[in-house]
Amino acid sequence: MIIAPESPAAADVRRLLEEHLADMYATSPAESVHALDLTALLAPAVTFVTARDDDGTLLGCGALSELEPTTATSSGHGEVKSMRTARPARGRGVAGAVLDRLVGLARERGYAAVSLETGPQEYFAAARRLYERHGFVPCGPFGSYSPDPCSVFRTLDLTAGPGRPATRAAGAVVGPAA
Repeated sequence: MIIAPESPAAADVRRLLEEHLADMYATSPAESVHALDLTALLAPAVTFVTARDDDGTLLGCGALSELEPTTATSSGHGEVKSMRTARPARGRGVAGAVLDRLVGLARERGYAAVSLETGPQEYFAAARRLYERHGFVPCGPFGSYSPDPCSVFRTLDLTAGPGRPATRAAGAVVGPAA
């Protein structure tokens, strides 16, 4: 499996993202869908990666959006976005590998935390288990999010070091207000 930065505008990637958005709107009320469209994924603050088989077949994708840059006065904060595994590739570890790469990018950028939003519905149960296995813990809304019964917020404290659990308490707010 090859995981590398790629434009979300590639034809097969666009199809996967369209499927992702369609499923999000079929699962959640429109006001609770926070998935990024193609234009938003092309923004300079977003790094988009794909997972491909050795033959080039698209297996999945994900993005890291910079919420707060790492500076002399800020510890930096990123958000995982647009995680999607192609249906034929499910169960092969694609999502875990993409998530590991995105967390690695966040560490390389010196972020103190990387957070995400997903849904509480049964449809998102596998995603929530994936994030939990990777050390993400519950937190409150971050960035521009507001409390929403159709959103579950998770964060990974990158100051804890690789392989160590995050130490943020459930309900903790992560980001500039933290």
